[in-house]
Amino acid sequence: MNDLLDRLRELLLDTGYTIDGVRERLGDVAATALSREETVPALRVTGQGDPLGTLIRLWWLGAPVEARGAPAGLPLEELAAAGLVTVEGGRVTSTVHLQPWETGGYLVSDRKVRPGDPALRPDHVVGAGGASANLAQLASHRPVGRALDLGTGCGVQVLHLNGRAEEITATDVNPRALELARLSWALSGITGVEARQGSMFDPVEGERFDLVVSNPPFVISPAGRFTYRESGLPADDFCRDLVRRAPGHLAPGGTCHLLANWLHVDGEDWRDRVGGWLAGTGCDGWAVQRDVQDPAEYVELWLRDAAEQGTPRYRELYDDWLGWFDSENVTGIGFGWITLHDSGSLDPVVRVEEYGLPVELPVGGYVDEVLGAITTAHRLTDAQLLGARLAVAEGVLEERSGPPGAEDPARIVLRQTGRLRRSTRVETVEAALAGVCDGDYPLAPLLDAIAELTGEDPDDLRAKAPAVLRPLIAEGFFHISTG
Repeated sequence: MNDLLDRLRELLLDTGYTIDGVRERLGDVAATALSREETVPALRVTGQGDPLGTLIRLWWLGAPVEARGAPAGLPLEELAAAGLVTVEGGRVTSTVHLQPWETGGYLVSDRKVRPGDPALRPDHVVGAGGASANLAQLASHRPVGRALDLGTGCGVQVLHLNGRAEEITATDVNPRALELARLSWALSGITGVEARQGSMFDPVEGERFDLVVSNPPFVISPAGRFTYRESGLPADDFCRDLVRRAPGHLAPGGTCHLLANWLHVDGEDWRDRVGGWLAGTGCDGWAVQRDVQDPAEYVELWLRDAAEQGTPRYRELYDDWLGWFDSENVTGIGFGWITLHDSGSLDPVVRVEEYGLPVELPVGGYVDEVLGAITTAHRLTDAQLLGARLAVAEGVLEERSGPPGAEDPARIVLRQTGRLRRSTRVETVEAALAGVCDGDYPLAPLLDAIAELTGEDPDDLRAKAPAVLRPLIAEGFFHISTG
């Protein structure tokens, strides 16, 4: 099998069946339509019988192709024997979805289900999509010893961990997922991954890792019908339990990144709910709500995901799901990131926030600094902060606005041009500090100089400054200079 997959990979690369090659071959209109699961434009532009167009039709669009028109060197008999295609009546049909991925590798999953297709099998293995990409963009890029991909699915996170981790373990409750993941890794030239079957952390009981990533079955529904997206546990209990159990599998200094859904319940602040998951873990935590949907939007999204919109059971499934949300007093469902870091501190810090604006990607390139800023802002005493040398973070701009001709601005905003791209309104003193903090001088004498210029009492300014500056440090507008 490995020899077959090696030869297939070479053929795919030689033919241009890559992310860039497929995008260029389809063109903007067809590629954009395909992102909406509309295949007609892509089928129209790939029907000329050229090798790349034929591979796109076969592996990506799931359309039958003529065996005699298959690219030279495509080992149809061997692929059929391996169960990856069927050949009947001179026509070849793929039994799997084979997609190029941004790492340069390939992913094997079950074929995409589109409206009008047969219902999903319960052990359906979904291909990589937006959630997979989000997790890959979030995970820290620092090299690690041992990494765990919990709920590997088609194996996409391993493609990102490869070369970054010395050892990789991947788990999934679905044996079919592990079967297809192994094909993904072999087709991508990745070896040495240890795959284990089981739920949550059960397959790695007693083991610890430097990095844990998980795109878990986070969908919240009244019944677990599909293993790739639903755990079968009530409400958002699976994500809660995942957060609470993760610290027991982190090595000292280890980090866990996962995606999650959580409920917004009438009369309850969602921040308290998610913050409660992180409290008591002993780890520093950062939870970010990136999106929130009302119950109807949420149900529609996941019924479309299973191609159940327009089927005879659509109304029944929709109504049952909404009725269950009503019984739980659910007003919305949040989606976001959760990161845990075992810093070894006896004073762990948890930050829970809502932030839906675009950010600089990949977040993993600077997520360690984000966590460091959050914890530093919390742990520094007032005296330590006044003695620290602050510097304005790279890429921070100041914007002033007010009526024309006014002596002083009505509004001063600090804005980050990179990373999380936050913006915050500040007062004159913080703006003045942003103009002079370059890491060369401690904060206290700078405040004294500003007090002299503004006529404020220097003691009052020193007393107020720590409370004002902590949020600006935590959010990355200032950092503590160590140079």
